Amino acid sequence: MKASGRKPKIGTVYLVGAGPGDPGLLTLRGAELLGKAEAVVYDRLVNPRILEFAPQAERFYGGKYPKTRAPKNSEITDQNRINRFLVRLALRGKTVVRVKGGDPFLFGRGGEEASYLKKHGIPFEVVPGVSAGLAVPAYAGIAVTDRRLASSVVLTTGHEDPDKKKSLVNWSRLAAIKGTIVCFMPTRNLGAIAEALIKAGRPGRTPVCVIERGTLPSQRTVEGTLATIRAIARREKLRAPALAVIGEAARLRREIAWFEKKSFFGKTVLVTRASSQASVFCRMLENHGARVVEFPCIEILPPEDYDALDQALKGIGNFDWLILTSPNGAEHFLARMRALGMDSRDLAGVRIACVGFATAGALLKAGLKADLVPEVFTSEALFAALKAEGEIRGRRFLLARTDIAPPFLKQALEGAGGFVAEATVYRTVRVKHRPAEVLKTARALLRGDIQYAVFTSASTVDFFFELFGKYKRRLKCRFISIGPVTSRALRAHGAKPYREAREHTMEGLLEVMSRG
Repeated sequence: MKASGRKPKIGTVYLVGAGPGDPGLLTLRGAELLGKAEAVVYDRLVNPRILEFAPQAERFYGGKYPKTRAPKNSEITDQNRINRFLVRLALRGKTVVRVKGGDPFLFGRGGEEASYLKKHGIPFEVVPGVSAGLAVPAYAGIAVTDRRLASSVVLTTGHEDPDKKKSLVNWSRLAAIKGTIVCFMPTRNLGAIAEALIKAGRPGRTPVCVIERGTLPSQRTVEGTLATIRAIARREKLRAPALAVIGEAARLRREIAWFEKKSFFGKTVLVTRASSQASVFCRMLENHGARVVEFPCIEILPPEDYDALDQALKGIGNFDWLILTSPNGAEHFLARMRALGMDSRDLAGVRIACVGFATAGALLKAGLKADLVPEVFTSEALFAALKAEGEIRGRRFLLARTDIAPPFLKQALEGAGGFVAEATVYRTVRVKHRPAEVLKTARALLRGDIQYAVFTSASTVDFFFELFGKYKRRLKCRFISIGPVTSRALRAHGAKPYREAREHTMEGLLEVMSRG
């Protein structure tokens, strides 16, 4: 039998710069390629949130973990092995994105990888990234060039290849430059670098800033001079990844520092809502400078069966009111309508009542406007508003909500003479965390490493205290509640809400937390 003669497909490798840490600094092109990737090979300094742009891709760790244990899929932690691994993936026909912290061609070994790919006939593209050399000083409030203080900038490394017999960095020449020196990975050799610059003629009083974990909510900046920075860095126990800015421009930090002055900077917030819903809120917190620990206490799942809901939808025109008590309820109700081939026309003549503007907003996305939204976002307030709207007796109500909804609204409506049908549109179940993960979070809560725990529903409260109730009196975090029902749940567990959002939305939570 003759061979087809077709050459096997060779995939393309994209060397993508992920930026210095803040996922918001990933380029549009980088995000686009991650969305198409079949395999992603990522570095140690790549923010895990960057990988969320490639949920469909197989992931491989391809970085260095000195003196620590790398992830399980980290057999490719040596540069030569990484090079060979990229070639193997491409020869399998994969679209490969090699994600590197910062910019791949600036102290990122991207040049070595590109050369190896070229040598082996593998097509590749380079997507530059936002360099830490510019972004990290900017996040620390330092303009590396400023016509008042520095008209040039030099980017150099403070951590050369240990196999080199002689340094390629000429510190004597760098000392003669009047501009700014930005030094990558300086922590191990900071004292020797400062000493070399002073010996070469730079004044000992030259300002120095060392920035640890730049552009991230855990960013830390220490200030000193060439003469003092070694002792200060040791005292503050600075760790990699870090970057040093040397020169008069470092003085600008005292005037234009901005990132570390954000409202939640330095604060760690535990977010307990379902992971499928938490990402937007987490990003909102991070945009305000917070470090976010995601610990979802609940998971939102479809109902075990749709019998009751489908039966109600078939006779939807027989109801006077449809009642939705949460955005989840609205979204799942509308999704089931679509699955059954129904649309908004089928709700003609049915009035809609919602608990909360967020629930009403979920309806608006489908072109439906709620007829009734009480000012207070509780079932009690909704019942009072329905009574104010007219006679309840003889009216027919469809309650579309979670399987663990409290019975008050159904009982109140029936007590007033209404006919109530309940239909589960989604289930709320507790997330099963690994014991090690629970223990790690408990220790952080007990040490005070987490300043705030945010709760967006009574169920998140209940499941949180199922896990951490035994530590209740020793937890050092402050509890933030989205509204009165959630606050009641906290009090039922003997926990006092530190703040309750006036507007029961994610924006309301941010507003109330910003008060300190």
